[in-house]
Amino acid sequence: MERIQRRYVALGNELIKQLKTKNYKIGDRLPTERDIAESFAVSRTAIRDAIIMLELQGLVEVRKGSGVYVTALPDDISQGSSTENSDHEEEDLGIFEMLQARQLLESNIAEFAAIHVTRAQIVRMKHVLDNERKAIEAGNTEYDYDNEFHVLIAKSTQNNYLVEVANNFWKRRAASKMWAQLHTHIHTDSYRKQFLDDHAKILSALQKKDPALAKQAMWQHMENVKDVLFSLSDVDSKDFDGYLFDSYKVD
Repeated sequence: MERIQRRYVALGNELIKQLKTKNYKIGDRLPTERDIAESFAVSRTAIRDAIIMLELQGLVEVRKGSGVYVTALPDDISQGSSTENSDHEEEDLGIFEMLQARQLLESNIAEFAAIHVTRAQIVRMKHVLDNERKAIEAGNTEYDYDNEFHVLIAKSTQNNYLVEVANNFWKRRAASKMWAQLHTHIHTDSYRKQFLDDHAKILSALQKKDPALAKQAMWQHMENVKDVLFSLSDVDSKDFDGYLFDSYKVD
């Protein structure tokens, strides 16, 4: 079956061509993400994924509050790390592509779960959030309660295929080199408390068996996750303009 090229890979390859043809030198600063996005007529999040791809190849460095700088030119890197031959192109998903899918699917999963969730599952979710809260207070970042909570919501739909879908999100995230690269820019864990509050709102909606409220709470949680990840590399930059991820809206 013919493999579909990821959009961010095509954009990344175009940026690599520009490194070759526009006489960039090591140490040069690339245009802002906004300017690059406008030149390609795409969203900034698509460009963000493409830049992470170039980071993984050692071509650029993202300096928080400053911009994206050339660290190597395409002719200087080995052929083995080219996008045409990399496992990255064949297997990895764009971070924001993955998050968009999660927002679309998990908000609807939460809506459906609110109809079918059992008392025992609510109790289990409360236990998971208690453990998440304790881990945050203890400064323990080596916990997996976020994963467990989201999968429990899928299990509350009583639909095994939706559980498989939810589990696959976390498997792909764990295997993603792009996800790991983006997280090298994280220098604070303050967002964990915000996400815990988000989880508590989702749980409250499920406990009330309110499908619309559960859908909205999950949609907003995923919006908050994307806002945090999107701001990691340039929130302090004078060029940061507050653009958010392209999102559908929940009434």
